[in-house]
Amino acid sequence: MAQKPFKDQNGGRLSKDPPDYLGTIAKATWRKIVPFLEGEGKVQRIDANLVEIYCTQYELYRNSYDHVKKHGEATAVYKSLQNASGEIIGKDFLAWKKNPMVQTNDAASKSLIKVGSELGLSPKSRSDLMQLIQPKQKDKKSLAEKLKEGAGDF
Repeated sequence: MAQKPFKDQNGGRLSKDPPDYLGTIAKATWRKIVPFLEGEGKVQRIDANLVEIYCTQYELYRNSYDHVKKHGEATAVYKSLQNASGEIIGKDFLAWKKNPMVQTNDAASKSLIKVGSELGLSPKSRSDLMQLIQPKQKDKKSLAEKLKEGAGDF
């Protein structure tokens, strides 16, 4: 028996169970957003890759944030001072070194916003999608038209 194309598997819907290769946080995220996306009718099976990206980026965001909380945004860099026999007798402060997880967190959050918007996971993107689905009625006049009509009353 021939296997159905990917887009037609599972009735064209996303699987409620996350892929095995996702991490723990990404799997939990999948379980939270897939029922919402399916309920809103905003996604199809072919969109599974976008949902995976969103879930993995959320896991990166959370892990990098936990790392920054534990180790700080930056660490002090010192130069050791030694005496003639090689013993360390002091340290001079050189600079602050940025924790690389800050950049990872920033990149993940930007990716979350972008992919989430494509999936309709922000208030603005949901509003935009609703306007596409339910366009404005043609018999309603714009504010400019109403002002133009009322200009003769002055």
